[in-house]
Amino acid sequence: MLRDDAKLNPFGFTIAQWDAAKSEAKAILAEHAKRGHTIAYSDFVKKLRSISLEHRDPRLFHFLGEISAEEDAAGRGMLTALVVHKDGDMKPGPGFFELARKLGRKTTDIEKFWIDELNKVFAVWQK
Repeated sequence: MLRDDAKLNPFGFTIAQWDAAKSEAKAILAEHAKRGHTIAYSDFVKKLRSISLEHRDPRLFHFLGEISAEEDAAGRGMLTALVVHKDGDMKPGPGFFELARKLGRKTTDIEKFWIDELNKVFAVWQK
């Protein structure tokens, strides 16, 4: 019989792998937040060792969504506000803002919302 953490989640990873990767990702992002930096999606996935994802992998967006929801529920803000496009607008993708709306955030001015969320995350981790 398989242990519960050895079962596969909907994204093809064991629960143990997924949870380990989320812990690793939170540590990576916390370190960036302490320094007041964002990180590009492509650079972020290169730092992950627990699982392998590409920066355009649809599973990445679910992964980041879980992290943001968990961190927000813990009162530390949407930690994945730090993960941004490398080129172009240099902001998080639309899934970040969609999740924010689901979490009850007002995102009519996404620029203001994102900057406010970044500042909240930076303040929490720079204490």
